[in-house]
Amino acid sequence: MALVTSSAAISHVGKIRSNNQDSGFAGQSLFAVADGMGGHAGGDVASALAITRLREIDGEYGSAVDAEFALQEAIVAANAILAETVFEHPELTGMGTTLSALVRVGHSVALAHIGDSRVYRFRDGALTQITADHTFVQRLVDSGRITAEEAKTHPRRSVLMRVLGDVDSTPDVDLQVMDTRPGDRWLICSDGLTGVVDNDHISEALASEMSPAEVVSDLVKQALDGGAPDNVTIVVVDISSSFDEQGVEPVTVGSASKPVAFEGSLGKRVSRIPGLRLHQRGPSDPSHFEPESEDYLDELIEENRRRSRRRKAAWLAGLLVVVLALAATAFIGYQWTQTRYYVGAVDGKVAIYHGVQQTVGPIALSEVYQVTKISVDDLPMYTQEQVSDTINADSVDAARDIVKRLGEAVETTPAPTPTPSPAPAAAPAAADAPAAPVG
Repeated sequence: MALVTSSAAISHVGKIRSNNQDSGFAGQSLFAVADGMGGHAGGDVASALAITRLREIDGEYGSAVDAEFALQEAIVAANAILAETVFEHPELTGMGTTLSALVRVGHSVALAHIGDSRVYRFRDGALTQITADHTFVQRLVDSGRITAEEAKTHPRRSVLMRVLGDVDSTPDVDLQVMDTRPGDRWLICSDGLTGVVDNDHISEALASEMSPAEVVSDLVKQALDGGAPDNVTIVVVDISSSFDEQGVEPVTVGSASKPVAFEGSLGKRVSRIPGLRLHQRGPSDPSHFEPESEDYLDELIEENRRRSRRRKAAWLAGLLVVVLALAATAFIGYQWTQTRYYVGAVDGKVAIYHGVQQTVGPIALSEVYQVTKISVDDLPMYTQEQVSDTINADSVDAARDIVKRLGEAVETTPAPTPTPSPAPAAAPAAADAPAAPVG
């Protein structure tokens, strides 16, 4: 039974950007997402031109290899169109776009990818990222220099190492053919989704019984709930064997859904295209491209090492500050304890202690200052209990006053009256004693 597809596409400007520089397409067999870069005037044009050219290959193919070749040819052509547009409109210098695309052919799919948009496959409850980001931080992760968690907040996370643009006439695009089967759910998205919504939540949405249209709406809502600092574009494709594919209407979303401002230049060809370096920075468009030259990579790697050293130095400095703060607090606290006194008992005698009753581990925070001649046993019973529990004093003079009062309590305590011992009884005469002689 032939495999068929049902799909949905959506694109949202997000909560921060003023315009949508993403474009997406869901057709009969072709599904693609492009994320433009290059500032307000260029990113939307770049993604729109790429998707406009790519959607021309939406159709039937004899094999996945044929579809793979068509993808490669269309992407090279789209790259040339971008370069020509920049040549004819210098104000667009620096524009470029990522591109992730999938063509379904029977039991296979042909994939093409460049940049940091992504393709995922959800199969048997497991989400798998099929494409690899062409970013500087991904290289650091792959080489073990940083972790995937560190990559999420790395200051160079938006540096792209490969994009479509006016730099290379033959862009280095990842191409592959994979199998697909009923039940597979494919996701193509820009980093506006993956930068905000984690894999667990994406997997949960894809695992649901919702239709592709409901899934893309749910994922966009999650991105918006997470702040959506970037444009969000999502295409979801379901592979099944029970869907009637007749009458599928292609859907274009994002910038490509509107007329491209420089479409008039698409039919022109120029003989010489300058090799301009894409390098767009700024808070309005943090993503930018840097060529994969060894010198530049070495520079970025060395920068990452410096950043790592600064991070370690900052961590050590912070640790030192904490240790010093704790030491200062302990010292001040100890100094305060040595201004305190209390009255207690030692070896049955009333004594004055210097410090406080507490201990810190094996360290006592007090010591015997003076032992008096007052016996604890001579004190009234309730006063004995007070001394046993210790009596706090603010100063040594206050402690001595307490001792003085205890001494007075001893003097006023009446001595116990001794009980007289009974007189010994006279010894009885022995019954068998001899009688006294008479005469």
